[in-house]
Amino acid sequence: MPPTPGLLSPIQILLTTLVVKLALAALLGIVLVRYRRFRAILLSDRRAWPERLIFAASLGTPVMAGVVARLLLSYKAADLSLEASLVAGLIAGPYAGGIVGFLAGFPAVLAGEFAALPFAVGCGFAGGGFGALCPRDAVWRFSPFVFTSLHERFWKLARRLQVDWQVVLFLVPVGFEFLRLAIANRIGTAYLFSMNPQGLGQTIAVILATVLGVAIPIKIWDNARIEHRLVEQEKLLMAARIQALSSQINPHFLFNALNSIASLVRSQPETARELIGKLSNLLRERLQSRDQFVTLREELETIDQYLAIEAVRFGPQLRVEKRIEPEALEAIVPSMILQPLVENSIKHGLTKKIGGGTISLRAFRQDGRSIVEVADDGLGMAPDELENALTAGIGLSNVSERLRVTYGDHATLLLTSKQGQGTCARLEIPEMAVAMKS
Repeated sequence: MPPTPGLLSPIQILLTTLVVKLALAALLGIVLVRYRRFRAILLSDRRAWPERLIFAASLGTPVMAGVVARLLLSYKAADLSLEASLVAGLIAGPYAGGIVGFLAGFPAVLAGEFAALPFAVGCGFAGGGFGALCPRDAVWRFSPFVFTSLHERFWKLARRLQVDWQVVLFLVPVGFEFLRLAIANRIGTAYLFSMNPQGLGQTIAVILATVLGVAIPIKIWDNARIEHRLVEQEKLLMAARIQALSSQINPHFLFNALNSIASLVRSQPETARELIGKLSNLLRERLQSRDQFVTLREELETIDQYLAIEAVRFGPQLRVEKRIEPEALEAIVPSMILQPLVENSIKHGLTKKIGGGTISLRAFRQDGRSIVEVADDGLGMAPDELENALTAGIGLSNVSERLRVTYGDHATLLLTSKQGQGTCARLEIPEMAVAMKS
């Protein structure tokens, strides 16, 4: 009998139901992975009992609601009991799969589908068994696109007689859907829900939809795991790069300090000895502290130790002025970020100036940013020297690169200079960096 105009045929209704079912499976996977606790459970390879219970409850509750929607509204697409039980077992183990199966089958039993509960629980435990047999990476690699390579996998399986776990994972939902169809055909859909396909083509469509219903959430969750790992690797790479830049500045500082001491060994041996003692104390403190970020108060204490070394070398010719607002002292800055700026002012601004000079340190907060200025009244720089100052030497280029790596475009190092009047290095760091130290 031809279908009534304007209405869907049985095959169209079935295909539409299967498509909606897969969309709901994808939506459930996306919604769950957005919750931090659920995502953390996915990222862990070893899960404690509380985590497995949370996983099972998080997945089983909406699946149970879908079964209720099918029973009350005859909305067949909402029933994901088979797929969810298998997924829970594969990912979180047999007990989690059994719990999800129980939650999915319980309302069906209340409605008279007495085979639903043992079947769903059995699927969960069986999924957990296969998940224990399969390598963990093989489970996470199970993809909706497994169909595209099945012929090659079956050929390799037959030729090499080696287990292909992707084929095994493909056959698991196929087998259980066959089993459900067989049981429902034997005892009736009133006792065990199935899509009740008519003919070979519809049966194949139902089975393939079940495979996709298992593979889609796993693929979504695996993508979330990969994204998290990439973020973590990027953080580790960033930390390693910052550490490398920090390690670069320490030898540079040590080299210049030793050169200063070497120049005094013959003419002023007592001064050289005093410098060595101060340098030893400074290096000892730097070695004991491995923090990449410190408060401005701690950074200024390090600068005081460095200036104490330079004061012994230059004597009263080196003067230091500070204008530090109290609220700026708790701002978080990268460790050893100011020392190259102070060293640059002394080396290039004051060393060759007759009569010495003054180093001025100023710190304050403005418009949600921490501002630190290191200025000198030395010789200053010509415009062409100023243009290349941030890239020519190790110290300033290191500071500029560390700021870029740490803060991106949210921090700046600005140099201003006038010949014969001095140079000012202005450091601007966002105050939100306060959380970075922890």
